[in-house]
Amino acid sequence: MTPERPEPAVPTATYRLQLQPDFPFAAAAAAVPYLASLGVSHLHLSPVLEAVPGSRHGYDVVDHARVRGELGGEQALRDLSRTAREHGLGLVVDIVPNHMAMSPRHNRVLWEVLREGPSSRHARWFDIDWEAQGGQVLLPVLGGPLGAELDRLKVDDDVLRYHDHAFPLREGTAHLPLPQLLDAQWYRPVWWRLARTEINYRRFFSISELIGVRVEDPEVFEATHAKVLQLLREGVVDGLRVDHPDGLADPDEYLRRLHESSDGRWTVVEKILADGEDLPASWPVAGTTGYDALRHVDGLFTDPAGAGELLGQYRRFAAPQPDRGGEWEATVRRAAYKVLTHELSTEVDRLTRVAHRVCAASPEPALRDRAPWALRTALEELLVRLEVYRPYASVDPAGVVTEEAAAGARRAFAVPEEAGVVDVVRNLVLGRYGDGPGQVEFRTRFAQTASALRAKSVEDTAFYRYVPLLSATEVGQNPGSPALSPERFHAYCARVQRDWPAAGTVVSTHDTKRSADVRAALHVLTECAGRWADVLTEVTHVGEGVPDPQLAWAAWQTVFGLGPADPERVTGALLKHVREAGLHTSWTEREPAYEEAVARFVTAGPCGATGERVARFRTSLEPYVRANVLGTALVHLTMPGVPDVYQGTESEYRALVDPDNRRTVDFPAGGTGDEDGADDADDGSGSGSGSGSGSGSGKAAVTRAALRLRGRRPEVFGDTASYEPLAAEGPGAAHCVAFVRSGAVLTAVTRLSLRLAEAGGWQETRLALPPGRWADVLEPGREFTGHARLAELFERSPVALLERVGAPRPADSGRERSVRPHP
Repeated sequence: MTPERPEPAVPTATYRLQLQPDFPFAAAAAAVPYLASLGVSHLHLSPVLEAVPGSRHGYDVVDHARVRGELGGEQALRDLSRTAREHGLGLVVDIVPNHMAMSPRHNRVLWEVLREGPSSRHARWFDIDWEAQGGQVLLPVLGGPLGAELDRLKVDDDVLRYHDHAFPLREGTAHLPLPQLLDAQWYRPVWWRLARTEINYRRFFSISELIGVRVEDPEVFEATHAKVLQLLREGVVDGLRVDHPDGLADPDEYLRRLHESSDGRWTVVEKILADGEDLPASWPVAGTTGYDALRHVDGLFTDPAGAGELLGQYRRFAAPQPDRGGEWEATVRRAAYKVLTHELSTEVDRLTRVAHRVCAASPEPALRDRAPWALRTALEELLVRLEVYRPYASVDPAGVVTEEAAAGARRAFAVPEEAGVVDVVRNLVLGRYGDGPGQVEFRTRFAQTASALRAKSVEDTAFYRYVPLLSATEVGQNPGSPALSPERFHAYCARVQRDWPAAGTVVSTHDTKRSADVRAALHVLTECAGRWADVLTEVTHVGEGVPDPQLAWAAWQTVFGLGPADPERVTGALLKHVREAGLHTSWTEREPAYEEAVARFVTAGPCGATGERVARFRTSLEPYVRANVLGTALVHLTMPGVPDVYQGTESEYRALVDPDNRRTVDFPAGGTGDEDGADDADDGSGSGSGSGSGSGSGKAAVTRAALRLRGRRPEVFGDTASYEPLAAEGPGAAHCVAFVRSGAVLTAVTRLSLRLAEAGGWQETRLALPPGRWADVLEPGREFTGHARLAELFERSPVALLERVGAPRPADSGRERSVRPHP
């Protein structure tokens, strides 16, 4: 057993590793010397508990009591922890409280529930609606209607088998003829297409392979968290990342219980905050995982005027209908209606039943005489108008389900008296009709449905339909307003330092649709929208293999951001793109002819000879891409919060949506990352280990320097630190973003560098440094004092990281900037 040790400090920086059978605990342990040399304080591990065999992500947990065998098992995890500690690192692990794998032959708890039904001692684990489907759990696993698949269902030793699926038989039913045997079970195998409208268990979003867990039940919480809490108590693990708390029945109560059970260990939550939304102040966590930080960092490098011009060019090129990619809000609204009536139809059915039952049984006259169709309509109209993921018990729900939303919902009713049902539904959501079991269930289901709807309609649909700027269609982003002023960025950082100083920050994750370096390249297009449109006119000819102009626009942006790449990678990402968009094909209604046209277009166009024109255009913009790559990295690593570095992204890392961004990374064998060539740019493979020069040249050096500085001076960046914006003066002032941490470390980066070059460069723009001598961390030997000329500060790099040396001298504050060798 690993000996207990004192609770470690809050991480200074974490490094995310995607564990999978091809990269188990032993591989992570082998990479520890290199990762420790980067300057991070903790390794951040993807889920470590037993998952479906072969899973490449680990979010499909099947056994909470066991560490995953395919990764090496618990001893290998303990060995990794010991190796990490020997190199000064701790461990943070990702936990998945919301769902488990819907795989009975691997999930033994689920196996028991399917065998014994609602009387099973584990029936309380899963969010199953036993009132629906005649008390049978609907399992959408058949390749066709039952009649066509009946011969493929076999009974073997008290087990029902279908291809590689296996299900338990209810006691005493194995001898029955197959049709009667199926009727006698606590479950019913059905055609997979019935999942849309008939399924009666809560899923993760609309993924039928993941079943919702009732972690709000204290016994379920204890059983599903015992192993993780043991690893925390014994010092194997130091902190937690909580996956998707919005899917839980009561995130407030869950996080309180987790905080108490973990003795207050550092915990961040994967909570997507909408633009302008705050994390509930009562949550006992360090903060979010950092998608809100991603939005603010990306916004700095997006030109607001150019984004508008790019939108105009996109509309002229692709001519999308307003609600099918032409206008952001209209596109989101149409997508939300589609999701509610398709993927989440069964969830709305259940919510409608609960609402009708509450209304019918209520002594309140205002709730009576409400037809199910009217309740459903009111529910749908309110849900599609939510601008955040869900309401919470600790936050006034009236600010989420607003009167403005209610007014819009009422317009869906032709008869004014029938529109009164909107107020009934809204008041139920707001808790104005009491806290009876039905009312509580309604509020819970409404919140969970809202969360799934937001994710599916925005992240998984609208982001693939509204594509003027692909770098803005990212988790946590607001594509309708992608640019951000330095003033708003500084205000955000000040709030983080004040309210959530130990929150996570990210720019690339396992869930980002494009890595930060791909997005950094795409941001440049907002500075040259007209030139980009001219390039597309040259390379795209309608009628010459172009499936549709929206896809063409997205495809050309994809290869611009990614750079030279294997056509299979681009094709895979774009096929996912068009299926998620659902305009011409989808995951459930494939159009083979269209998809084949997409593949042909990618091979012949963006990844073919025609693509060389876009490649040359990108090459001409390399200095400006590089400024964005380095600026994004340095801001992320020095702004308030705890930065999480995704695997491979310490060097240039170009990756598209999963599974492209979850491939294994080749780490230096036993090296420190300081060897010759460690700073080379990536070749676009996404491995982070490519060679050659390009926009990433210098990124590894910037990353190492910033991380080591954080590790060496944690007080400068921690919860007692300070954040002070610095404003440049002169003709190029708007192109410099600078801030000081705790009076000791100064970050300065170049933004909108193409616009800056077109305007004549920095000229006499200056940055007034705080009193003292400031040593250049990235280029040792240089020092600055007084007013630094930005042309000299950024002479060799578009970013600067300075550290104050010695005590400040009052006389320095009014002097002109000087540069001298650092002693």
